[in-house]
Amino acid sequence: MKNLFCFFLLLGSVGLFAQNGIAKIDTGSIKGAKYRILFPDNWKGKLVMYAHGYEFMGASPRQSQNPGFISSMKPFLERGFAVAASDYSKQGYAMPEGIEDTEALRNYFVKTYGKPDSTFMVGHSMGGGITLGIMENYGQSYLGGLPLCPLSSRPYLQVRKEFDLYATFNGLFPGIASKLSDIFDLNKPVAAMSFREMMPRVAAIRKAIVSKDSLLGLAVAKRFDLKFDDLAFTLMFSENVLRDVAQKAKGNPFDNTNTVYSGFPNDKEVNLKAERLAATPGADKLFVAYDRTGNVDKPIVLMHTLYDQLIPPNYAVTNYENMLQGRGKSQFLTVLYTNGQAHCQFTPQQTGVAFDALRAWVKTGKKAQARFLE
Repeated sequence: MKNLFCFFLLLGSVGLFAQNGIAKIDTGSIKGAKYRILFPDNWKGKLVMYAHGYEFMGASPRQSQNPGFISSMKPFLERGFAVAASDYSKQGYAMPEGIEDTEALRNYFVKTYGKPDSTFMVGHSMGGGITLGIMENYGQSYLGGLPLCPLSSRPYLQVRKEFDLYATFNGLFPGIASKLSDIFDLNKPVAAMSFREMMPRVAAIRKAIVSKDSLLGLAVAKRFDLKFDDLAFTLMFSENVLRDVAQKAKGNPFDNTNTVYSGFPNDKEVNLKAERLAATPGADKLFVAYDRTGNVDKPIVLMHTLYDQLIPPNYAVTNYENMLQGRGKSQFLTVLYTNGQAHCQFTPQQTGVAFDALRAWVKTGKKAQARFLE
C-alpha cells in the first residue's frame, strides 16, 4: 500500500487533474466497456466500485462522459474513497455485462494502482442489482455492498411486472398504449425514445386515460403500486424496457396465457380482456446469467424509498429479504428507508449516512440497525 500511495502522489505532483477536489481521473476502455476512475485529493487508499442504472438503448451521454457524474459521487469522494465505474459494454438490460465489466475494472484497478485497503460495492437501480450480483458472485473481493433503490428481485420477475402492467392496461384501455404483440414483434423494431421524446407521449396517454375512465386508471395504478400521475410515465418507460428485452431475448420471455389477474375492481373483466401472449421458446435464457441467488456472506445495507414508481418496495426489499431468509442469510442484510417519493430519490446526506452505516458495521462487526432516515 505504501507503493500505491507513492504512485498516486507522483501523479498528483505533475498536476494532471485538479478540479472539484479531484486529483486524478483515469479513463479508458476494457473489452469495449469505457470506464472512469476518480481519485479525490484526500485519497486514503480506499475504493468504491460503482454500478450505474438502466440506460435506454442509444442514450447519451454515457456515464464516463456525464458532467454530473463527479458531483453524484461526492458522498464517497468526500470520505477519501476513489470511485471506479464502468459504462458496461451494452446499454439497456445489462445485468451480466454490468457484473463482468465491473469485475474487470476492479482487476484493472488492482493491477494498475495496487490492492486498496478496503473495497465496497455501490450501485443505483439496475446498478443496485449489479451490486447484489457482485456480492453474490465476487463477494470475496469486497467488505460490503450498498445497493440503492435496487433491482433486487430476480430480473425475470421485475420485467414480468412491466409485462403484466401492459397486458392488463391494454385490456382495459385498448388503443392507448402499444400492444404487447407489437412490442415483441421482432419484425417491427423501434428505437428507444429519449426522456425528452417520451414526454409528449406520456401527456397524451394520461389525457386518454382521464377521458376514458380516470377512476379505473387510478385502480390500475394502485394495483401496480403506482400513483395515478406516474401511470403514463411508467407505461412509456416500461415500453422501452420491454422492446429492449424483446430484441436481446429474440422474442417474448413471458407467458400469461394461464395467468389469473387479481386486485382490480372487476377481476373477471380484467381476465377476459387482458392481452395474452405465449412465450417464445428459449427467450427466458436472457435472465439466466447471474440470476439472483441470495448467496451473500458480507454486510449489505440496502436503502430504498417508501414510494418508487419503477421498483416498488415489495420488489426492491421484500422479495430479497424473503430470499435471504430462505437461505439463512438474514444476518447479512440491513434495510434503511426514506420518505423519497420517486425512483432513487435520495439526498446526498442520506447516501452518506447509509454508506457510513455500512462502514461502521464492517469496522465494528455490529450489524447496522434497520431504520427510517430523515
